Amino acid sequence: MRVALLTYSTKPRGGVVHTLALAEALAGRGHEVEVWTLARGGDAGFFREVDPAVSVRAVPFPEVEGESVGERIDRSITVLGGAFDSAADVVHAQDCISANAVGERGRAHVRTIHHLDAFTTERLIRCHDRAIREPAARICVSAAVAAEVRETYGPVPTVIPNGVAAERFARAAGPEGAAARARWQGRLGRYVLALGGIEPRKGTIDLLEAFARIRDRHPGVRLVLGGGETLFDYRPYRARFEERTRELGVEPVLLGTLPDDEVPPLVAGAEVLGFVSTKEGFGLAALEALAAGVPVLARDIPVIREVFGDAVHRAPGTVEGIASGLDTMLAGERPDPRRGRALADAFTWERAAELHERFYRHVLEHGGDAGAPVDLADHR
Repeated sequence: MRVALLTYSTKPRGGVVHTLALAEALAGRGHEVEVWTLARGGDAGFFREVDPAVSVRAVPFPEVEGESVGERIDRSITVLGGAFDSAADVVHAQDCISANAVGERGRAHVRTIHHLDAFTTERLIRCHDRAIREPAARICVSAAVAAEVRETYGPVPTVIPNGVAAERFARAAGPEGAAARARWQGRLGRYVLALGGIEPRKGTIDLLEAFARIRDRHPGVRLVLGGGETLFDYRPYRARFEERTRELGVEPVLLGTLPDDEVPPLVAGAEVLGFVSTKEGFGLAALEALAAGVPVLARDIPVIREVFGDAVHRAPGTVEGIASGLDTMLAGERPDPRRGRALADAFTWERAAELHERFYRHVLEHGGDAGAPVDLADHR
């Protein structure tokens, strides 16, 4: 089977990580796979090396000074759509930009909806809605997001969970990762880690406020934020975050986007991963932390209950609840790490690729999903 996967960026965002891992796993099952992306900021390729069995098509996308978010998204759709030229049997978009860029194209057009966004401008709302309504078939990585799609739009996507590179993070926590882990701990000391940047959806200010409330009881523990590459403009939120750091007297360590091989030891060296997003599609970063044996504090939202159950400490979605959870975990009361490791090991990219393969076969046979979940057991 020939499969074209599309994503909007070369940077290490969750959907991009998903795209590359899925592409490599599909190629490992014998399929002819290509990945199309916009190469932003002069990038020549992705943030990490990609298995040579996967063909990478990076479309140049130079920066335009003074461009608004809406204008940048419109240009992203135009540039990617204009360059896309594939004879693939299945065209699989991983975000609303790439879904709008490829349209129907006369092929089996699949879209993975990782989570629903809440845009406020008419242009972005139209773009978001088209990318859900127009594809021939839809996938979600969790039942929680699939339920949101059903309630908001009508169609019921098929649920295919993410995989996780559990072994990579387990190695970082073991003897062979000791030196790299020690470098981070030597630089940072004891730390609470959050990944994904400073964004409203990530609940970054809530985590900052909660950390400020418990820091006196845990002297020497620092708040560390990693990642943060995004297409959207969160400057007002970041300005508020910076204002609160001054008002609270907290000095978080802001690492920004990291080299790919530095992420596992950074995660493995943390005391706690703070995962307090207000909305998530699955929780890949949390599973990576569990694979490394690192306890996770998560906001108690439906997808966390669905995917993680009692393998993480679920905190009420208030600053007080998050602070109480941090306090408890830093004091040593944590979920059994064996439960988290077993959970991470259960989600493999090989299994995800197998389920995608069955889904693609259904779409090719029936021309879509007719707005209803695909019974993957019928397509072995």
